[in-house]
Amino acid sequence: MEQKRMCVRFEKAVELLSKRWVALIVYSLLPGPKRFSDIEQHLPNLSGKVLSDRLRELELEGLIRRDVYPEMPVRIEYSLTEKGHALSPLFKSITDWAHQWVHLEDEEIQGPQ
Repeated sequence: MEQKRMCVRFEKAVELLSKRWVALIVYSLLPGPKRFSDIEQHLPNLSGKVLSDRLRELELEGLIRRDVYPEMPVRIEYSLTEKGHALSPLFKSITDWAHQWVHLEDEEIQGPQ
């Protein structure tokens, strides 16, 4: 029973993190809070609507926090919660693995011209 429970938890975690853009959004928030436009700029191929949807999902999952500052104009920042920051070692391991094993062609780095 415990083995099955672990498998189900693992599957749910992978399902969440493998949803398109989720891992990259979390990764972009690892250094600290960002505004919507900062995240959008960091991930230029991501549409505003999808970003908004993913941020809402991540907030509901408890991975990120949305802070609204009552300034003029209103400032909204997104940051990782403790649960979100707990993913940091996982992303560090993936980054280390990618650095060692994933080889890129120059055009993949530069993007389309």
